[in-house]
Amino acid sequence: MTDHAIYMQEALGLAAQALFLSNPNPRVGCVLVGRSGAVIGRGFTQQAGGPHAEVMALRDAAAQGHSTQGATAYVTLEPCAHHGRTGPCCEALIAAGVAQVVGALTDPNPQVAGQGFARLQAAGVAVEVGPGAAASRALNIGFFSRMERGRPWVRLKAATSLDGATALGNGASQWITSPAARADGHHWRARACAVLTGIGTILADDPQLNVRAVATPRQPQVVVVDSQLRIPLDAKVLRAGSACIIYTSVLNIQKTKQLQALGATVIHLPSAQGQVDLAAMLADLGQRSINELHVEAGAILNGALLAQGLVDELLLYLAPTLLGQGCKGMAALGPLQDLGQALPWQFHEVTPIGPDLRVLARQPTSAVGSAAGPTTG
Repeated sequence: MTDHAIYMQEALGLAAQALFLSNPNPRVGCVLVGRSGAVIGRGFTQQAGGPHAEVMALRDAAAQGHSTQGATAYVTLEPCAHHGRTGPCCEALIAAGVAQVVGALTDPNPQVAGQGFARLQAAGVAVEVGPGAAASRALNIGFFSRMERGRPWVRLKAATSLDGATALGNGASQWITSPAARADGHHWRARACAVLTGIGTILADDPQLNVRAVATPRQPQVVVVDSQLRIPLDAKVLRAGSACIIYTSVLNIQKTKQLQALGATVIHLPSAQGQVDLAAMLADLGQRSINELHVEAGAILNGALLAQGLVDELLLYLAPTLLGQGCKGMAALGPLQDLGQALPWQFHEVTPIGPDLRVLARQPTSAVGSAAGPTTG
């Protein structure tokens, strides 16, 4: 393994520490290597509005009394070049006297998009791009989706038996999968910007949809598809301390005011069929800086998202059980008339989680590299 690969691997490990932290900003890590070849500073992106990875690494080097003159910075994404809530990281590296920057990827954000590397080169800093590119893109799968497609990366989660049942005919579903699988599911919730569900799930289960099984510095937003605005005012998602976004297809001024008084955002987005326009909803969520959208919904909403080709990834937990006839499935699709109408998916990753299996499958048309996720085993 080359020195570039070794240091970039360490920078990627730092970036992974921002997995639950940096949304909606990308997860970025930085390693500073001095002229002697020793690491002199490390950092990763903090919460939105806080320092980026490069600044954290420069601060770390300063705190240890190291000079950054002539150093090499290994960064998992192009240093930013614009003034936002923080200053441009490329300027901070230039001011620190860094001689070389090795970056994994060009930032897809139009406000950066090569300008950071260009400024570095104009200041006489040597730039190399490419090491660690696939791993960095995978770690920021939602950020790239939002920047390149204008919508979040949509990950649909379901826990099922081997024969695809998510609940018995009487609705009993707790618990099909093991505690280990449920805890692993909370890791995926925690990395998402928002959790999406439908009104059917709210009325049937009144879930909290927050992260409880793992430590996290932030909670994902809750998004509810509620065409007729039937959500109860005492629903747990409205008092979970997370700003709830509700998409509806009806205009109900009184109910909207009541929900707004509880801190919810109500968005009227009807389709021609009188339901919520799901594609427009994803575009709106992209405008709201949602990178990864984690779906935990019932068969109707799951089926609608899948039928419209709006799901990028399936996150399935399969329990080693058979529940037989009369059970509820994960998605209301079909009935199909022939096998050629089946929706194609590709297995991406299969991982044992306790006694269960975690299966990641992707649409063949979803363009992203490998995205290995968190595990509990």
